[in-house]
Amino acid sequence: PAQLRAARGLLNWSVSELCERTGLAMNTVRKAENAAQYNSVYRPNAELLRSILEEAGVVFIDADEMGAGVRLRETYEPTGSRRTQSAN
Repeated sequence: PAQLRAARGLLNWSVSELCERTGLAMNTVRKAENAAQYNSVYRPNAELLRSILEEAGVVFIDADEMGAGVRLRETYEPTGSRRTQSAN
């Protein structure tokens, strides 16, 4: 669940945008991102979420001594308009 939330954040996608891209209901995505409800998500739906995020540039990092994580492929440019870009 935390990896899904982090992956969505890296892409700058809202829950609504992830729903649109996967065709899944908002309730399904929210369950998948909730640790207490994750096990009730239908496995093919969880696999769909992961595959769409991976296609968009997310790399899921398996747990090791530092824990699990996510990152973006080096060539990926985040898209979306959920947050405004800050000028640095």
